[in-house]
Amino acid sequence: MVLGAARAGTRIVTVGEHGIVMLSDDDGRTFRQARDVRTRATLNDVTFVNAREGWAVGHAGVILHTIDGGETWMRQRADTTTDQPLFSIAFTDARHGVAVGLWSLALRSDDGGAHWTAVPLPAGSGKNNKDRLNLYSVTRTDSQSGLLVTAEQGVVFMSSDAGKSWRRADTGYAGSLWTGSVSPAGTLYVAGLRGRVYQSRDSGASWQQCSSQTQSSIARLVAGESGIIGVGLDGTEIVLSDGTCRFDVKRWPSRSTFTAAVYDRNGKAILFSKDGVLESSPD
Repeated sequence: MVLGAARAGTRIVTVGEHGIVMLSDDDGRTFRQARDVRTRATLNDVTFVNAREGWAVGHAGVILHTIDGGETWMRQRADTTTDQPLFSIAFTDARHGVAVGLWSLALRSDDGGAHWTAVPLPAGSGKNNKDRLNLYSVTRTDSQSGLLVTAEQGVVFMSSDAGKSWRRADTGYAGSLWTGSVSPAGTLYVAGLRGRVYQSRDSGASWQQCSSQTQSSIARLVAGESGIIGVGLDGTEIVLSDGTCRFDVKRWPSRSTFTAAVYDRNGKAILFSKDGVLESSPD
């Protein structure tokens, strides 16, 4: 099952169960397996800063690194002493990155992932395992050092310095927010349970609920040149034109749960279902 996808130049790279990494050099028409991946742990997310260098994260706190476009992956971190999977990772450049996961686990690197240190979150994020918030996604918000983390209880965390410091913001929603993205115009979007989508036009200071026109939970938001798409449960795809707060809903006949999405080099969305079957978004 594919759980994460990203572009590495013109290549599409996917990650998923059992540490499997798949590569496509023809816009998703065919895939082949990466030559060497140093883990069997489930991988949840993948990101690239250019066509060659990228990172992936997953269960057992594993962080993998590639410098050849995803052909081979070396392990930078793993922690089998505690059950804290990492759900998402983002790098603002080739040196500065943040990975997030279970129980407010947030890690930061200043040296391309060679070393990772825990990042303290703002007060109110939970002080013991009982009330810590799960952190579901981290994404870049600009071309410099901005980052956005989505979490449980409608909470988001914002950083303007590549994760050195964070501020907390509340969207007004009490449920989990699984994903976040930024439009080409710089508008922030977060989404999660029951089709909830929120928008911020002021760098996360305030949030407005959008009309998603669906009750299906949204697993991923992905930005392209023309706007943003979201994918989720029951074969649901939502499409946003940049600059609005209203989504159009497309329901796929298969009703398969979508787990990931990526835009190909021509700006067409490629969707991945829980079965590992990829589908191209309708025009």
